[in-house]
Amino acid sequence: MYANVFIAKQEKMPFFYLHGNVIETSLRTTSKQEPRSLPGKFAMMVETVISRSVRLMFAGGMAFAASAYAQDAQQAPAAEGQSLQRVEVTGSRIATANLESVSPVTVVGAKDIKLEGTRSVENLLNNLPQVFADQGGSISNGSSGTATVNLRNFGADRTLVLVNGRRLPAGSPRNTAADLNQIPAALIKRVEVLTGGASAIYGSDAVAGVVNFIMNDNFQGVQLETNYAFYNHQQNGGPAAEASRRRNFPVPDDKGADGKIKDANLLLGGNFADGRGNAVAFFGYKKEDALLQSERDFTACSLGGFSSAERLNCGGSGTSFPGRFFTDAGQRTVADASGNTRPYVGATDQYNFGPLNYFRRPSERFTFSSFSRYDISEQMRLYTEASFHDDSTVAQIAPSGLFGFDASGANAIRFENPFLSPAWKRDLGLTGPGDTADALIFRRNVEGGGRRDDQRHTSYRGVVGLKGDVGNWTYDAFLQAGKVLYSETYFNDFSNQRIGRALDVVSNAAGQPVCRSVVDGTDPNCVPYNIWALGKVTPEALKYLQTPGFQKGSTSQTVQGINLSTDLGEYGIKLPTTSRGVGIALGWEHRTEKLDLATDTAFETGDLAGQGGPTLGVAGQFSVRDYYAEARIPVLEKAPFAESLTLNGSFRRSDYSTGQKTDSYGVGAEWSPVSAAKVRFSYQRAARAANVVELFTPQGLSLYGMSGDPCAGTRPTATLAQCARTGVTAAQYGKIEDSPAQQYNQITGGNTNLAPEESDSYTLGLVLTPMRNLSLTIDAFDMKVNGVIDGLPASTTLTQCLQTGDPKFCALITRDRLGSLWALNSANIIATNQNLGMRSTKGIDLGANYGYKMGAWGGLDLSFIGTYLKEFKQEDFPGSGQYDCAGLHGTTCGTPLPTWRHKIRAVWATPWTGLELGLTWRHIKSVKLDATSDNDLLAGTFVKPDESLAARDYIDLVGQWAFNKHLTLRMGVNNALDKDPPVSGVVAATLGNGNTYPQVYDAMGRHIFLNLTAKF
Repeated sequence: MYANVFIAKQEKMPFFYLHGNVIETSLRTTSKQEPRSLPGKFAMMVETVISRSVRLMFAGGMAFAASAYAQDAQQAPAAEGQSLQRVEVTGSRIATANLESVSPVTVVGAKDIKLEGTRSVENLLNNLPQVFADQGGSISNGSSGTATVNLRNFGADRTLVLVNGRRLPAGSPRNTAADLNQIPAALIKRVEVLTGGASAIYGSDAVAGVVNFIMNDNFQGVQLETNYAFYNHQQNGGPAAEASRRRNFPVPDDKGADGKIKDANLLLGGNFADGRGNAVAFFGYKKEDALLQSERDFTACSLGGFSSAERLNCGGSGTSFPGRFFTDAGQRTVADASGNTRPYVGATDQYNFGPLNYFRRPSERFTFSSFSRYDISEQMRLYTEASFHDDSTVAQIAPSGLFGFDASGANAIRFENPFLSPAWKRDLGLTGPGDTADALIFRRNVEGGGRRDDQRHTSYRGVVGLKGDVGNWTYDAFLQAGKVLYSETYFNDFSNQRIGRALDVVSNAAGQPVCRSVVDGTDPNCVPYNIWALGKVTPEALKYLQTPGFQKGSTSQTVQGINLSTDLGEYGIKLPTTSRGVGIALGWEHRTEKLDLATDTAFETGDLAGQGGPTLGVAGQFSVRDYYAEARIPVLEKAPFAESLTLNGSFRRSDYSTGQKTDSYGVGAEWSPVSAAKVRFSYQRAARAANVVELFTPQGLSLYGMSGDPCAGTRPTATLAQCARTGVTAAQYGKIEDSPAQQYNQITGGNTNLAPEESDSYTLGLVLTPMRNLSLTIDAFDMKVNGVIDGLPASTTLTQCLQTGDPKFCALITRDRLGSLWALNSANIIATNQNLGMRSTKGIDLGANYGYKMGAWGGLDLSFIGTYLKEFKQEDFPGSGQYDCAGLHGTTCGTPLPTWRHKIRAVWATPWTGLELGLTWRHIKSVKLDATSDNDLLAGTFVKPDESLAARDYIDLVGQWAFNKHLTLRMGVNNALDKDPPVSGVVAATLGNGNTYPQVYDAMGRHIFLNLTAKF
């Protein structure tokens, strides 16, 4: 039967700090209901449950500092009325009486979440040293509208996200990684983070590890929580601000309070049916205001392009205002309202695209969750979970425009255009009626405002299951279904087709300028677009040209499964050297994943000028049947030099409807030579099959970042012979215009012949408890993924072609008629999905915790967690050579990978009733630009100011005061010293935003928060 079936109310609760975070022990006290008697196999454990929980907790990799409550609990045996809860810890499906796992598990508890002051699950996880930046609220250009977690920088698709041990569905048709926005922070009981492969336990995607959110699903009473937060920032000046001032760009004043965040939550729960059941309901609302890059001095202009050895300078985009026209007379631009022209000068005429970009996206979110359980009998429990979330956000970037509009052929400029001044006719070489001229036009639509990408995600998830005991076996059978609805409306972009018609202007019979398409009847709605003089663009023209784009889709997931487990010691199966029996778990799962995304004609045909190419719909599905087994074998107990020795093994066979089959397996060992020390080891072979997007996405044009085209500019860094391999002619060499925004065209898409990825991960750790309140942990990790599913980076293809001339690379490159890789859509490098090279990482995780009772001065809890990243190696394809990105960032290595990060927290339980004060120090070591590497695969040109991103140290302060048992006030400030983020003119695409990485650094300034919680 179930232990801890009737839990009506938690009284004095022992708790332990695990890596500085709170998690409950297995001791519970009851009220209102008498506990049911425990089966004999558990009864003998009750007396020693606390001491064993404390000691064996380290097997799960969770360091702790025991609180005063825990000390008191350990000094006495369990009293009558206390019951034991068997716990299933992330990393194993074998429930035990103690928190045990052969792999290191970091736990973030509810108390830690409150001390963080963040209302964002993504920010909570990003503060852990094992987690690296990915999609989130500070991404605008390239945002999927979701928030994802990326363990060990292996990618969010290689991190499995669970809620109460079960999968979340794909977050979006655009990004299949689970969306953390579906999880309300206020409802989290704890988060268990396991790094290292875990596919044998949980199935595909658990390559880098597992993040398991344990929710507060057993509650009685009413809890109301309100939160208010904002950012406060003093504009501290610095190189970026000075660069803006030199260009006379506006620099913002100090910000007292912006980027406001408001949310409110209601939690209700209670028992029913005389305590045989419990039901919980949660309602949440959250609203975040936008922050523009124009509101911070270090993002007031887009750095790069013209930076020098001495200083950073503002760069920008060649799609400028009032325009950049490639004509027979060279590059020209509009000089005044009369249509006079002058030479275009890149250093001063490039468009500053930064200020209108969102630095922090606005969002509005509604959430609902419910949990229930009902004990049908002493051997069977019915349980349910249901959740709903509706999230709306806007990603805004710089205005659309004419991004290299090819005014030639049918779109050629005609002498008869009444908007053309004599200066323009001269520059274009138009001498008389009937003449036409070709031009390449880059012009920013500043009159129409920024491009707005309105995205909405609505998710539904439900679970129903039965679990209980049959004899000595426990079972858990469940059905699970989840669905995410996605819709997107893209505003303020231009229609390429309408641009051509709006520029082809003639005079009608009344002498008024009209579109030629109005005269001939092909488009009677056309409105002339006058870009040939300042201030002549009309609202009517914008209304005609600005075309919305629509996307709509969904992801869905269904899972059915059953897990059986038992202690074979009940059947006499155990080694004679131990009193503990062999624990086993067996199971079966069937999972179906579906995805569809439909795009309208504007997206599908590539008619939207600011998209870089067509956005194609995708649809597909697959199913997989999994069979798995796990064993836990105690070998020695209370022996010389072996307080305990336990072996673990696991295996999973996965059979996919796509024809793929994978085997995942793992082994591990835990050895305690003495009670105060434990050595642990694990090896995991994990697998990840391609997801629906990777398999079925149609191939289409997109953008990628690169520090520069080696064949562009007046002095190319590559030779003529090398550039000829990529399609450059002798006439073009030295005359090719490079992309000012450092963005280039590539073709990406799916591949139905992809094989599964495979990974090997090793961990070796030591846990020490030299004294009651002190724990130390050290875990070395070594992980490698082979057959990585990805498109060969376009920059790698270009480099390999230049250096080797190998046709398998050079054949993937197509330049446009101008010789560029970016100006026209005909230019591209093919980068579709393949099974390519490998990624590997090595390092050490460290943890320490200490709890100190200070007598009349209260108590002090200290916690430390840090990660040393020794290496992060990549091989783009077999035989290409490896490069190490540890300690680097940039266009190849991507987001910063500091070799050291740590988080240290001190919490003082003051002698004043209900008052606690906390201080946290977060450190991120400096990183260098990848182009500074001496590895030929990374080395490139750079200027001194871009050489590195300096280290950052953040101080967070928090205080909470429990007025009484019903009311608690919490206040704090993160980044209390208002440290600016490090800035650079070279940041990786997507995750780089506003000259920095706001998903890595505290980029907005001080984060001040206030929380009021009422419980009844």
